[in-house]
Amino acid sequence: MKAGASTRGNNTPARYGRPDGWRGRLYDIIFRSDSKAGRRFDIALVGAILLSILVVVLDSVPLIHARYTGLMRVLEWSFTLLFTFEYAARLLCVRQPLRYATSFYGIVDLLSVLPTYVSLLVPGSEALLDIRILRLLRLFRIFKLTLYIEEYTRLAEALAASRRKIMVFLSVVLMAVLILGTVMYVVEGPAHGYTSIPTAMYWAIVTMTTVGYGDITPHTTLGKAIASFMMLLGWGILAVPTGIVTAEMTARRNDRRHGPARVPRNCEVCGNGGHEASATFCKDCGAELPKVQARR
Repeated sequence: MKAGASTRGNNTPARYGRPDGWRGRLYDIIFRSDSKAGRRFDIALVGAILLSILVVVLDSVPLIHARYTGLMRVLEWSFTLLFTFEYAARLLCVRQPLRYATSFYGIVDLLSVLPTYVSLLVPGSEALLDIRILRLLRLFRIFKLTLYIEEYTRLAEALAASRRKIMVFLSVVLMAVLILGTVMYVVEGPAHGYTSIPTAMYWAIVTMTTVGYGDITPHTTLGKAIASFMMLLGWGILAVPTGIVTAEMTARRNDRRHGPARVPRNCEVCGNGGHEASATFCKDCGAELPKVQARR
């Protein structure tokens, strides 16, 4: 992972607002990655996220949990306090803390620390399964990694641009599942495990995705022929979404190569970045931009 692979420094200021003074300097460290301090903060935070996830995974192993209960508890509370301070610092250094708190990553920040406090405030919660399940929400910390990898953003943009095509594709798949599942219900019947149309549709999904649990299998010759057709059809179906997303990613890559380039230079007055290569003045405050050669 590259230290400067984050794109958050280009669009975050306009979203949440960069304040002045010491809050602005703290803002640059936390929300920007185009400085040495910001890169160091990114690397340290990514390392803490990965270590905290490792603690959650190891704590789920009964032998490790029984032998190192005290150590795991200390580590978990250490990470919880660390991420709590980070969450508070993010709210403190933005002009619109409520907007950040209700954003996707703001909610992820809250969910990553909330379960530990719930287990502390609710007596005996460790004995309740529904409360202990909340501990799994600590894995939401992994979603914060998407802030620091540019490829995540590109993939998300490609998925968003392909959503209509994918929805049309899924509707065709659902129709095929409904039709073929109904046919199998008529051909095989309850005697062979196809007790209802929803059950037959479940079998059709398992067969078309080539999972093949084997809990329901066709017994008649016609049923086996239909199942064979669905298996072959499943190979082609699995490749369609991949082709759609790949084509969209390729198109966006070509747009970036031949379209107007965005350079990671910042306005010296307001600190905002992401200006076009031909821009002379800041699009937010109107100050003159530094002369930097556009990056291709």
